[in-house]
Amino acid sequence: MTAILWDHFLERQTADSVRGMTMKALGIHLLIELWSCNRQKIDNLDYLERIMAHAAEIAGATVLKSAFQDFNPQGVSGVVVIAESHLTIHTWPEHGYAAVDIFTCGTTVDPWKAAGFLKQELEAEEIQIRDFLRGFPHATGETEEDYGLVGRAACGNTNG
Repeated sequence: MTAILWDHFLERQTADSVRGMTMKALGIHLLIELWSCNRQKIDNLDYLERIMAHAAEIAGATVLKSAFQDFNPQGVSGVVVIAESHLTIHTWPEHGYAAVDIFTCGTTVDPWKAAGFLKQELEAEEIQIRDFLRGFPHATGETEEDYGLVGRAACGNTNG
């Protein structure tokens, strides 16, 4: 792996194409590796559910619901469903490790704010973030404006 680990900065590796094609992006997906986390915090279901929902709010997302499960002897998995997509976490306290996904669509939510908040709250000593634009290849003849992040992506409508 050629990724550089930073103690105090969020690394950004952008994949802005699929198989060499330019994307019409509907959202941003962050894949976050958090190492040397506080082992008690990443094994506490109630704490994780609370901070994951708060991370979504800090990013500007609308929280709809969450589901979290703890495991025996340790570890927690959970999802926070937001109108703009989701945040998930899976923890391995025995390794001080947490894997987080933050997927947001549209242009009103800043997933990077949530990532920074989670690094701080989980007391992670090391972090790696890979970010991906999610969407579909742009059509021939579209302008560059047409294949940036789409602000009116089909998200945020809860149909209810």
